[in-house]
Amino acid sequence: MRVLVFLMICALGARAETRTMTLKQVVDVALEQNPDVMLSRLDAHKARSAINIARDPFSPKVFAGSGAAYTTGYPANIEGEAPSIFQVRTQMAIFDRPQSYLVAQAHENLRGAEIDTAKQQDEVAYRVASMYLDAEQAARNLEVAQRQAENFARVLAIMKTRQQEGHELPIEVDRAAVAVSRAKLAVATLEDNLANAESSLAILLGMAPGDRVRAAQEQRAAPEIPASEEQSIAAAIESSKDIQRLESSMQSKLLDSKSYKAQRLPKVDLVAQDEVFAKYYYQNYYTTFQRNSAQFGASIEVPLWIGKSARAYISEDEADIAKLRIEIARTRSQITDNIRRAFRAAKHAQMARELARDDLALAREQVSVDLAQNEEGRLPMATLEQARAAEDEKWIAYYNAQHEEERSRLDVLHQTGTLVAALK
Repeated sequence: MRVLVFLMICALGARAETRTMTLKQVVDVALEQNPDVMLSRLDAHKARSAINIARDPFSPKVFAGSGAAYTTGYPANIEGEAPSIFQVRTQMAIFDRPQSYLVAQAHENLRGAEIDTAKQQDEVAYRVASMYLDAEQAARNLEVAQRQAENFARVLAIMKTRQQEGHELPIEVDRAAVAVSRAKLAVATLEDNLANAESSLAILLGMAPGDRVRAAQEQRAAPEIPASEEQSIAAAIESSKDIQRLESSMQSKLLDSKSYKAQRLPKVDLVAQDEVFAKYYYQNYYTTFQRNSAQFGASIEVPLWIGKSARAYISEDEADIAKLRIEIARTRSQITDNIRRAFRAAKHAQMARELARDDLALAREQVSVDLAQNEEGRLPMATLEQARAAEDEKWIAYYNAQHEEERSRLDVLHQTGTLVAALK
């Protein structure tokens, strides 16, 4: 049994695949096969089927059968009708106002389900893009950390040589060894972070267990954000999926309330029936016999007393509508606050990236100066390698600042509802 389980695990590991994809590609794949998006589409499909269910009373239905049976005495079947060899009957609603409102409500529910699908696509696009940036950043940091670990290893080798020559204290060698161990731990941590980010990204894309998605090395400009904060707020409120969904729910409740109010109206159904009789049923009771009997007309039902439940349901709908209006007002305020926060965060991230860029430029300039002094013999190689390690730290800081700026821009686009269009 253990051997079988081991072979199954090996087989799953053998099928695992690492795919290199761009940001646009992962967003496109996520919008097609992300599990949450697919589930929301199934909900929309159910809502579309609910329309046909609500329309069903207005569709004609035809039933055929036979009422032939042994009778004794007056010819009648169990239901009190004349026994027939063959009969066809149909029935459909012509005027049923409550059901008409239910059909309209089913259409509105479909619109709400489609809004939910669009909202789910926006959320998935933001999550996938953010996870992609995390994977990309983890790969960059890992590359720099590996280079930094190599620099620290060279410093340690130089320190050991200088110690053997009597030019370096043992504590300095120990300090360099600790730096090497710290760098190795950082590399191992970043390798784990990269594996987790790539695996999580593959799960968001709906891929097989064990698959990983690697960020492609591409030159990609940071996404552009709207210039005007106030115009973005107005556009976001107008196109907000949350507000649209609440408005759709409110409209659905209004139609449901109208359906209960319309229960006082009469209902008209089309009825038709045709029967074929057997002569031996009637020959002892009637002097004349007609084999066929057909009826065609309308059935009218007028409600005289509908009880108190309809009024109670109407009261419930009115309470729900009042709650939805409050939710819409609160959502508008929340959208305004979120966009203002996102714009401030994007501005702060831009300033942090510019500072990290200038700090990196200074570190690179210091390495150039140290390299020139080393070539002139005025600076030991260990000091040069330490300067290079410091430059690597600045590279990591710059990559992190660049990562945060891009994520903050994605958040602005997400809050304004333009993320999917910007990434496509």
